[in-house]
Amino acid sequence: MKLIYVAIDGMGDLPIKALGNKTPLEATETPNMDALATTGKTGLMYTVKQGVAPESDVAVISLLGYDPFKYSTGRGVIEAAGAGLKMKDGDLALRCNFATMGEEKKLIDRRVARSLSTEEATELADSANKQVKLDSYSATFEFKNTLGHRAVLLIKRKAKPLSSNITNTDPAYLIVNGIGVAAEKVDMVLKTCEPTDKTDMAKVSAALVNEFTEKTHELWENHPVNVKRAAAGKLKANVVLSRDAGHLLPKFFNINEHYHVKFQALADMQAERGIAMLAGMDSMLLPPPSGNLEHDCEIRVKTLLEMLPKYDCFYIHLKGPDEPGHDGNYKLKSQIIAAIDKYFFGPLLKQISLKDNLICITADHATPCELKVHSDTPVPVLISGNKLNGGISVKFSEKECAKGSLGTLARGCELLPKLMEMRKK
Repeated sequence: MKLIYVAIDGMGDLPIKALGNKTPLEATETPNMDALATTGKTGLMYTVKQGVAPESDVAVISLLGYDPFKYSTGRGVIEAAGAGLKMKDGDLALRCNFATMGEEKKLIDRRVARSLSTEEATELADSANKQVKLDSYSATFEFKNTLGHRAVLLIKRKAKPLSSNITNTDPAYLIVNGIGVAAEKVDMVLKTCEPTDKTDMAKVSAALVNEFTEKTHELWENHPVNVKRAAAGKLKANVVLSRDAGHLLPKFFNINEHYHVKFQALADMQAERGIAMLAGMDSMLLPPPSGNLEHDCEIRVKTLLEMLPKYDCFYIHLKGPDEPGHDGNYKLKSQIIAAIDKYFFGPLLKQISLKDNLICITADHATPCELKVHSDTPVPVLISGNKLNGGISVKFSEKECAKGSLGTLARGCELLPKLMEMRKK
């Protein structure tokens, strides 16, 4: 019995007045997921726990059966692993965004209006690696862009270890009990990195982050990439925002050994790939979105079907609806959800047997269009296939799943153990 476990990034939402007080998922035609809902079990789930609006890495750690309050060591570490950077305990890794900063450190846009190409980001990153030197303390760094405005920073100190007990420079996220969470009220100003304890390691780490931030801003302000962008009426990518520092590799149990299976992850982003790798899964980074949803889904279905005979379990992370949620674009979010249903689940369900496969569909978190940030809103869960009895939900949506036999899971880390038990039966 195979497990196909699909997380649709940011799919969860809240009712929207313009959609007749329906969520984008509820208002969208999703006949394939609806069919699975009517034949399986449904429910809701807090992906970390009630009251925590998780970042994607924390949520995915939870979805894979690890308590993030026990296992998470910071998104920076996850991003470094996913980007292929070699890190050891005592190195300092941070998730970064290229951003646009104006006078008095005012942030005009945290993501350069999502307009920075990977090629432009690569050129800016290369210039930082070649021209910036850290001299406040003896340290070296690697700065690597990943997709669009996203990047990762890894700082190494030869003689002594560094510490992640520092604050974010990105004002949109906070560290609460060691977990990265979205800030409720955001003052759009570049923050100074501060130590959160009195150790020399934290003091040095904060100083190095601030030095890197200042020097790259000076380098990038009039960099040819930004001169060209400004001339074209585009925002400059002239500052780096950092968050979720980590200095320890997570001590995940090996997921294959724990469940006696062979797991494969198919991921759209480096963070999800990094978590899968550190958990002991084989993992593949899928081609970046092309702008053609039908084509992108076709590649993902083809890849899954080709690998299906080789593995027992699959974790598939589809980025899709998260970005329009952040942008407040409920129409686009609905369109992307509909496209995933039509072009991913449609072809997939025609080529596999539900008698031989257990399918779970959920989200890593909600990204409500009204809020434009992650929230702790419970997300829908659907489990179908194998010999499960028919469900009572007539549609895959937050409202219908609330009626389902699974009830409301209080912790996301409860879901995978439940799926592995169902897979055995």
